[in-house]
Amino acid sequence: MKSKYILPLVALYFLSSCAEKKESNEIVQTKNRPNIIWLVAEDQSPEWFPMYGDSTISLPNLESLSKDAVIFDNAVSPVPVCAPARSSLITGMYPSTLGTHNMRTHTPWREVNEPSLDSLPSYSPVVPDGIKMFTEYLRKEGYYTANGPKEDYNFAKTDAAWDESSTERHWRKRKEGQPFFAVFNFSVCHESQIWQRGKDSLYVDTETISVPPYFPDTETVRHDMAVNYSNLKRLDDQIGEILADLKEDGLYENSIIFFYGDHGGPLPRHKRALYDTGLKVPLIIKLPKSENAGSRDNRLISFIDYAPTVLSFANIEPPKVMQGKAQFGHFEADKKPQYTFHTSDRFDEIYDRLRAVRSARYKYIKSFNTNLSHALPVAYREQMPMMAELRQRYKDGKLNENQARWLEPTKPEEELYDLQKDPYELENLAAKPELKDTLQYYRAVLNDWIKETNDLGEFPERDLMARWLVDGKQPQLAPIEIEETDIGIELISTKSDATLVWKQPQDSVWNVYAKPIPKNTSFDAKAERIGYEDSEVLNYTAN
Repeated sequence: MKSKYILPLVALYFLSSCAEKKESNEIVQTKNRPNIIWLVAEDQSPEWFPMYGDSTISLPNLESLSKDAVIFDNAVSPVPVCAPARSSLITGMYPSTLGTHNMRTHTPWREVNEPSLDSLPSYSPVVPDGIKMFTEYLRKEGYYTANGPKEDYNFAKTDAAWDESSTERHWRKRKEGQPFFAVFNFSVCHESQIWQRGKDSLYVDTETISVPPYFPDTETVRHDMAVNYSNLKRLDDQIGEILADLKEDGLYENSIIFFYGDHGGPLPRHKRALYDTGLKVPLIIKLPKSENAGSRDNRLISFIDYAPTVLSFANIEPPKVMQGKAQFGHFEADKKPQYTFHTSDRFDEIYDRLRAVRSARYKYIKSFNTNLSHALPVAYREQMPMMAELRQRYKDGKLNENQARWLEPTKPEEELYDLQKDPYELENLAAKPELKDTLQYYRAVLNDWIKETNDLGEFPERDLMARWLVDGKQPQLAPIEIEETDIGIELISTKSDATLVWKQPQDSVWNVYAKPIPKNTSFDAKAERIGYEDSEVLNYTAN
């Protein structure tokens, strides 16, 4: 999917007839914007999917979609765990810049986030100026946005983001002809399903499974891997229902469809690890009319690029504050990334800061606390049968060097891997004299990135909370003001980057304020911003 294909694609799908004939620099009309769908698999690595060469299990719906799509071989998550990664997807920013790098900060279902950490409360980081949930820009331009069932952005969502966010979300609820952006999140393949579905029917024979060299070849390991493959079959069935709905509605051919994993796989040494098993994700993108169907793309693409790319597909210029770059569409960036950057901080009850930089050839990992094991004893993961077995076999000395390395009680300060020669990242090259220059180069690249992106990982979480919160609570936006003009009622906030939303009293969905409201309209309005409590609601009654 090289740039030479993008210009015809933009001309065909994203320019309105009016723009083509009269005003080519104007935003295209709403009716000509593409529909965009995200199909998101939780906790999955590419190596288990047929389109990446694994024939263990057939996934007919995803295989069919991949034949119509472009397959990406270097797609990665900036963080190997869900909530920080999701904060990156929804903003186009690195979690370590946002303050969403710890897993997890915001837990709307409970006031105390981590009881084991001196009752660490749930809170929303106050993000840098100008940062918004990118779907707000879609809604401003007439899109219907639907999400569900997962939110979990490591901050409280804003009402401007979604027309609907629930288990019942669907594009069929939009107005006739309205373009839509819809996210379908599938939890059937989540880490927890390895033990929760451990006794369910298996769709693969455990003897057909190829066990990677960093795991011992045991019955428990094969069974847990078989459960994951079986969950992928369940995932494929659920995705098939969405694809069938798109085809039934006549929308499949001209829609842009992303399928991706929200970080690496659910198994030990996958999720929460800065190895490719934790960072690389499956990604396929089906373009309108299946442009470039069946081709492969080796570019480096990170979650920070998804938000600006979607906006670019919708012919909306991505905000300059976004750290990600549009990889395709009308506002495709001229320069493609040479590196991707990755972070690891608190996982539930355990702090452990690591940073990494990855190119197509090498990965460099820096540990800021070598006294901790890579295999952190996170209570949630310890429920997995194979995790318990790995711990016992390590204790009994029944693991070989490659299998034991991840479970060692300490870890090296620096790791360097040749991803082409050593895709499993088993041989640390950091001490090799012949690679001294390579080590120094990637060390410098990572250090520069840490400075340039204002990486907040060096600060204790409680110190960051004290910086953001007021007497332990989220700061609140000041009440909005109104001004009556000849063209309608204008809404004003003293916070320059706050989002203003309004709705009529009988409505349940907030509208994103984009232009003056007609004078004869009664409405409620408020200001909102990530990390702040909403302003008080202003109630306006028309004369």
